[in-house]
Amino acid sequence: MSWKPLQNEVDRWIRSVGVRYFNELTNMAILTEEVGEVARIIARRYGEQSEKPSDKEKDLGQELADVLFVTLCLANQTGVDLDEAWRKRMDAKTKRDKERHANNPKLNKE
Repeated sequence: MSWKPLQNEVDRWIRSVGVRYFNELTNMAILTEEVGEVARIIARRYGEQSEKPSDKEKDLGQELADVLFVTLCLANQTGVDLDEAWRKRMDAKTKRDKERHANNPKLNKE
């Protein structure tokens, strides 16, 4: 799996449709807003809060895609290679969590 095609697709879209990237601080605020929209859906659809009629029309997949889009924008404009970052993160998580999760009695309850 490679993030590079997605990073390139977002970059092409920004340059052809979006005119230019918003600055990093604006994109960070937008990312926070998008994560909040995901949280709202999860809290109401899967949590204990009740869903309003307007919430039922929200598409979780689309909201998650919005989070990914803005994350890709931030990676592009700050020079982050997500392929490299992903490999490093997964290696670190695997080393750190290999035995921790397997030995966690809370996760091994049936």
